[in-house]
Amino acid sequence: MWKKEDGKPQGVPEISAAPAAHSSTPSSNISSFPARDVPKDVPVSSNASACISQGIKIRGEVTGSEDLFVDGQVDGKLSLTNGSLTVGPNGHVKADVTAREVIVRGRIDGKVSGRDRVQLWSTGQVTGEVTTARLAIEDGAMLRGKVEAGKQPVAAAAAAGKSSGAVSESAAD
Repeated sequence: MWKKEDGKPQGVPEISAAPAAHSSTPSSNISSFPARDVPKDVPVSSNASACISQGIKIRGEVTGSEDLFVDGQVDGKLSLTNGSLTVGPNGHVKADVTAREVIVRGRIDGKVSGRDRVQLWSTGQVTGEVTTARLAIEDGAMLRGKVEAGKQPVAAAAAAGKSSGAVSESAAD
């Protein structure tokens, strides 16, 4: 019996020596490093979106190419080139908004430009101009302002304006 106990302490240092040697590497002991020193091999989700939570207020210009969830306040300009903007139920945006997709569950005051789609949920409110290819409005949502919806590329609209101007000029001759 005494030999079994002697065998256990001999095995314990071997087990504890391996983690001790392993813990000296920076990647295994992340908790002792500040967030800026986290190794680059830490996996990051490509579907994660940035969040401006309730209680946060931003004044100025917000730009990016990722998805953004706003449940706080944004005053100024908001531009997401390839991203989706979701205004949460507590979110209030007083800004000109440009994004690939805009989902409104809260409130937006300003121009809204959704390249692919603008969707107003039943709790959503928009006051201002809305320009989009597709518009969806649920029962209970509020929309006050001008709406331009449908697929009409800017180049085609400019060409249509030039051709109608040319027709009126030739008709006047």
